[in-house]
Amino acid sequence: MSKHDLSELATGERVISERVPGVRSVALGFWIAAGSRDEPESRAGVSHFIEHLLFKGSSRYTAQEIAEIFDELGGELNAATSRETTVVYARVPDEKLETALDVMADMVYRPRFEDVDSEREVVLEEIAMVEDTPHDLVHDIASQAVFGGHPLGRPVIGRAEVISSVTRRALASYHHRAYSGQRLVLAAAGNVRHERLVELVEARRNGSVAADGLTRRAVKRLPRPGLRFQRKDTEQYHVCLGAPGISRLDDRRFAASLLDAIVGGSASSRLFQEIREKRGMAYSVYSYSSQYADAGQIGLYVGTREENLAACLEIAVAELADLAAGNVRAEELARAKENLKGRLLLSLESTSNRMTRLGRALVTDTPLLTIEEVVRRLEHVTAAEVAELADDLLAVGKLSAAGIGPDASRFREAVERVSPSLLEAAA
Repeated sequence: MSKHDLSELATGERVISERVPGVRSVALGFWIAAGSRDEPESRAGVSHFIEHLLFKGSSRYTAQEIAEIFDELGGELNAATSRETTVVYARVPDEKLETALDVMADMVYRPRFEDVDSEREVVLEEIAMVEDTPHDLVHDIASQAVFGGHPLGRPVIGRAEVISSVTRRALASYHHRAYSGQRLVLAAAGNVRHERLVELVEARRNGSVAADGLTRRAVKRLPRPGLRFQRKDTEQYHVCLGAPGISRLDDRRFAASLLDAIVGGSASSRLFQEIREKRGMAYSVYSYSSQYADAGQIGLYVGTREENLAACLEIAVAELADLAAGNVRAEELARAKENLKGRLLLSLESTSNRMTRLGRALVTDTPLLTIEEVVRRLEHVTAAEVAELADDLLAVGKLSAAGIGPDASRFREAVERVSPSLLEAAA
């Protein structure tokens, strides 16, 4: 059974750690409870932009010094932005903990916001790269189809028009509001003593609590299922069928994980077997799900040539309908449970995964269940519960569709064969 320690500093930051015997590394993560859904429309993309700028220098370290220090440590330093969180994370040898934390804390608390214009160009190149990567871009289009004008429907990476014009002052102001004490969590796992970790953070924090000026727009009413298409001269059509999912606090999340595994989350899943293995209609086909504070998204992706497009969607919708009708086979449910349990247990061999589990749970106010409790909850999910969830979330009338490819009419024809009502609503 894993055991963690938790402390709260006077300025609101929380520190959580897990000591892992027998390792000589420490994984660290500064988690910030701010992501793309917390941005106003006029600042879409600033969370991701700020994540980039943290590496461009802090009050005590230049961008080059940050890179050189972590190279000398033999460590890894990176960051990521999602719709609800930002994280700066590292993994270093245990004797290098103090040096790594010193640099990371200065980056997070006191970025210089220098070289804004040069990094602006880097982010614009990243946006252009996504635009040129249809199997990634289609997921952003699918989110827009499901969530409409809500911030959850916007791309995390931001929009070129915002990134091109946002000022250094606006970035610094947003950082001041988003990176406040109560929104910050430091998570660690590995060969680390909790008391020492708290001492190190306390010596490096800002010393004051910033006013929390971010307003997160709640998901109150979602639009009707949407249809989105972007024309590109691609060899394949890249398509997502998606629908609103459940929040991360919903007790059905364990059933949702099993549903995802059965639909398209593994090599033995229905979509992978029926579309790729048996018919050879796609190289990449899978299901996916995201859970947020008050909402979620569930869906599937397939990349296929024009002649297979309609058939792929028909097979996918037929499999979803079969599950929703109650045809969850005992052997596939048992296999999905063993798959998730095995992946969970294997993940515990990584200090980085352990750190992520702690940090993400705490920063998102999600109950931090023991591994034993997670396994127990998975084991207790019934076939009827999986089928009920499939019917509730993935009924054809609730599915949005998003696509990228050379011909909008071909895409619409394929969608019409599985969901005529979606075409009628979009007309």
